[in-house]
Amino acid sequence: MVLPVLAVYQHQYADASPLLLGLTLGAYGLTQALLQIPLGLLSDRIGRRPVIIGGLLLFIAGSIVAAMAESMLGLIMGRALQGLGAIASTLMAMVADLTSEEKRTVAMASIGASIGLSFILAMIVGPIVAAAMGLSAIFWLTALLGLIGILIFVLFVPNNIQVHRNREALADVSQIAVLLREPTLLRLNFGIFALHLALMAVFVVIPNILAMELGLGSDNLWWVYLALLGGGFVLMIPAMVLGEKLQRQKLSFCAAVALLAMATLVLGWQRSLVLTPLMLLAFFAAFNLLEASLPSWLSKACPAGSRGTAMGLYSTSQFLGAFAGGALGGWSLQQFGVDGLFLVVGVILLVWLFLAVGLEAPRPLQTIVLQVGDRDVDDFAKIISTTKGVEDILMIKGEPLAYIKVDKRVVDMASLQPYFN
Repeated sequence: MVLPVLAVYQHQYADASPLLLGLTLGAYGLTQALLQIPLGLLSDRIGRRPVIIGGLLLFIAGSIVAAMAESMLGLIMGRALQGLGAIASTLMAMVADLTSEEKRTVAMASIGASIGLSFILAMIVGPIVAAAMGLSAIFWLTALLGLIGILIFVLFVPNNIQVHRNREALADVSQIAVLLREPTLLRLNFGIFALHLALMAVFVVIPNILAMELGLGSDNLWWVYLALLGGGFVLMIPAMVLGEKLQRQKLSFCAAVALLAMATLVLGWQRSLVLTPLMLLAFFAAFNLLEASLPSWLSKACPAGSRGTAMGLYSTSQFLGAFAGGALGGWSLQQFGVDGLFLVVGVILLVWLFLAVGLEAPRPLQTIVLQVGDRDVDDFAKIISTTKGVEDILMIKGEPLAYIKVDKRVVDMASLQPYFN
């Protein structure tokens, strides 16, 4: 909610500057990136509930600090404290604890959809709340939302569950070094880093461009964001559906990166009443497609049993990108102005395009977790590895679970049904 309005309201703080503006936007991402994997690992030791409730309490505390801040430095402290509640990986692990293998994909997808919906709602609600009650009201509202989150969690999420050491849900430190050397995963992690760098950097200037260059008042920003995000979402859907249906995901992916870079570079070269909205619409359409495509591609590309670690590195890269985008955007605006900021971001996106072209097209693979139980491990491995559609299998000595990578087009799911966890 603070993303679309902070640049407009920063002037109410005496120490406001472009660099501090960028750091305020990005501070949340830095602490999220640092703690995402450690808190997930901690939840394996002490349980999910204390980590999730503790993370939400930290988020509430950071919201209150930001709401009461009288300077940009105070805002930065509040935003950093908000980010310490880095519970996304722990929540995903709890989903794995609570769901069966057959329903887990749907559960994860519903969470992803709720994240996308919350982003769109935040871009609309943020300007409305700020125009009516000021910037601090946004942070008081986020504190209230954190409290509601705790109440929902305590009252409605089952308490008597067993924590499973599921490598598909949580990071395994021993796998990190191997995955950091995997070329496809490295390119995808750089992609999410660059994507959120671009988003955070351009929001250092987008609110003021809309307000000052296009003459839109702060009370009108909400419907502009609704039009841009809604229009971008509508434009994204056909490209994504066709890419999946025709097995042209790489083509649609690279086209979206190129469109993102083009829109950013054009905004750095020329802006007008007609051109600026068109380029912003193109930017958000490409952003929506890439935001949805990257985790799907990562899931298909990571080795069997490594999804939790791969997603942990992916989330860390995403939040580091948000921090770097805020810091770089604020610095670029201070040093080179609005045009220079867009050009700097555009060059980074061109580097991403160069790396994306070298990606191998994703195959329709999915990881499934099976229960080994008291079966003979060697016999189990032989049966599973010879099942039609099984591409890869990972079994860890002393662990009751097996992780298999399957080709969704040809796998015989009926033969695997007896082994579902």
